[in-house]
Amino acid sequence: MESNQSREPWNKGKLIGQKPPLKPKDIWAIRIHLQNACQVRDLAMFNLAIDSKLRGCDLVNLRVRDISHGNQVLTRAMIVQRKTQRPVQFELTEPTRAAVSAWMGKAKLKPEEYLFPSRLARSPHVSTRQYARIVHHWVAAIGLDSTVYGTHTMRRTKATLIYKRTKNLRAVQLLLGHSKLDYLPCRTMSRAELAS
Repeated sequence: MESNQSREPWNKGKLIGQKPPLKPKDIWAIRIHLQNACQVRDLAMFNLAIDSKLRGCDLVNLRVRDISHGNQVLTRAMIVQRKTQRPVQFELTEPTRAAVSAWMGKAKLKPEEYLFPSRLARSPHVSTRQYARIVHHWVAAIGLDSTVYGTHTMRRTKATLIYKRTKNLRAVQLLLGHSKLDYLPCRTMSRAELAS
């Protein structure tokens, strides 16, 4: 029987707690990095993650038909969240529509196919685990500490920017599809974080 003293805590050396959102300069740095590296899929995924504010499980499960009609990427889309079974609507900005359209064209995706298909035969789309690795790669590529950021960073970023601009918690609640205000990223951030 192993003693409690020799067992290492699961979180030793790991940062735990909520992941911070990206700052506007970080968003632009990642976009420029992905554009310069000609990473068409990653640019579409990054822009869509920021605009949609979706959880990783919902983002990787998107199908082409969820965000497009024919060859046209929609300006607004609505999906039912897996975790809450509640619908959430989001706007797709022009740069996101352009990036997603370029990716759909390059990958020759059909309406019923997953927007971010996996390269592995056993998985129909990019897994949430793979998405997490991709996010870590994005932030590391611009010199940020990848252990500090995660998939929830993508979800929190636009919500935090909207809150900073409007100070409207109810609007952020609706955008994220939360049933309670307690779950909002803005409620768990310090004043210094919100001001930065």
